[in-house]
Amino acid sequence: MTDMKGLLAAYDEQIRGASPHPPAGVVHEEDGPLIRTVGQFRGFINAPRDVGVRGAALDELIVRQRDYFAARGESVEWKTRGHDLPADLPERLRAAGFVPEDEETILIGLTKDMASPPVLPDGVALRQVTEAADMHRIAAMESAIWGEDLSMIGDDLAGRVAVAPDDIAVLVAEAGGELVSAAWLVFREGTEFAGLWGGSTLSEWRGRGIYRALVSARAEIAAARGVTYLQVDASDDSAPILRRLGFHAVTTTTPYIWSPSN
Repeated sequence: MTDMKGLLAAYDEQIRGASPHPPAGVVHEEDGPLIRTVGQFRGFINAPRDVGVRGAALDELIVRQRDYFAARGESVEWKTRGHDLPADLPERLRAAGFVPEDEETILIGLTKDMASPPVLPDGVALRQVTEAADMHRIAAMESAIWGEDLSMIGDDLAGRVAVAPDDIAVLVAEAGGELVSAAWLVFREGTEFAGLWGGSTLSEWRGRGIYRALVSARAEIAAARGVTYLQVDASDDSAPILRRLGFHAVTTTTPYIWSPSN
């Protein structure tokens, strides 16, 4: 039997802090129990499972983050999990003008169970990339898939590779020179975890096993680095695939966004 409580406890202890190697121009600031990340395309709030304050003190903490980014004219994301405390945190975020985006499922799997040679459809090849030009190709593909400007993804990936190349492995799937899918693996120094991110695929290439192949390929890289667990924030589309591969749902996550236009 999988120790679900143990997996969740390990996640809370090892994953919930800020990245140890932020890209150039990005800084982490502490504000009480929170870590505030500044300098990205939008701000980000990292919080422990229990922020440790309640009622009016919690409202004050939330408003302080909102007002900090309002003064900068920037939006900010407060990432919540389904088991966070206090239980009324989402309600208080909404009262302060934060708007929830789609809920995702946090899944964790054993790296050794996921690592295998990737199986790809004919004509598709995987390649690990490090050049900024490839990161911007990824951003252009993501923008086309989701119908919005996601150029910041290219800047973010290029910045991470530039500052800490050992912390990230970016993979692309190509067919006839066309980028059809991309995903990346993010290592967490000093932890047993690595995170699987991305995995977006052009609509005409879906259902052919490319997403699964990218999971296998990244798991092989993680296994070679001695990583014990893989973690994913999965959409409703991705979660069933990952469950079939052996990942376990441990909780949910919902981003709460405040922006100057709210």
